[in-house]
Amino acid sequence: MANIAFIGLGVMGSPVAGHLAKAGHSLTVYNRSIGKAKSWAEAYGGAVAISPAKAAEDAEIVISCVGNDDDLSQITLGREGAFRSMKEGSLFIDHTTVSARIARQLFVEGESRGIHSVDAPVSGGQAGAENGKLSIMCGGSEPAVAAAKLVMQAYAARIVHVGGAGAGQTTKMVNQICIGGVLQGLSEALRFAQAAELDLDRVFEAISGGAAQSWQMDNRWKTMAQDSFDFGFAVDWMRKDLGLALEEARANGATLPVTAMVDQFYADVQAMGGNRQDTSALVRRITRA
Repeated sequence: MANIAFIGLGVMGSPVAGHLAKAGHSLTVYNRSIGKAKSWAEAYGGAVAISPAKAAEDAEIVISCVGNDDDLSQITLGREGAFRSMKEGSLFIDHTTVSARIARQLFVEGESRGIHSVDAPVSGGQAGAENGKLSIMCGGSEPAVAAAKLVMQAYAARIVHVGGAGAGQTTKMVNQICIGGVLQGLSEALRFAQAAELDLDRVFEAISGGAAQSWQMDNRWKTMAQDSFDFGFAVDWMRKDLGLALEEARANGATLPVTAMVDQFYADVQAMGGNRQDTSALVRRITRA
């Protein structure tokens, strides 16, 4: 069992930290909203810190799950950041979806301080976090990822070491590129079936067992047809993630025409007020015939 500092208790971080507490680890938590940290500690035990640096003082492992590059930079390298107090030989695991650039920067900063870093974005959404069934894609050294797996297994169904520093983040971009393209195709197919006045349940039965099948089809076909979009990962967050992928593509020379188009389609959904609806709300911008 390890002494763990956990930074960021949002819809993903809170249940992940809960799984670690249930597994027997000793946790000190920090959240920008101190009320969330106190509520978490009341539910699971552990200590509450007033800053990331204070949370990390006695930690063998620091785990973060925050919002974006700026948030991550602040809680690691800021005046009260965790890197200021982390001990030599300690391990930093980041579950935030951020740019590969900052993941590589933290790896270099960590090495200069004797800190081992793993960029470990997750897939599986809020339900995956709550059920302890996340898929985690890891970038970093072999020893660091091996050490991280020992604690991540408390909340993961799959953990894959995909490469060096930043590779976890670029793999998450691959994940989001795939999801965006699949949802656009699913949206068009659903609206086509509705225009053709087909029985949607029978269409689903006919095509979901073949080459068209996908997780999105299995889990969102019926809810998209019902205009129900309250299933976790929000459009705002998807736009952030696709923006990261497009930025990385400009740097590595990849061409992402469909991703760029889908990103703009999500902007349309935001303009319709769908910011906090889940990603399947992409179908809203295609009007019914």
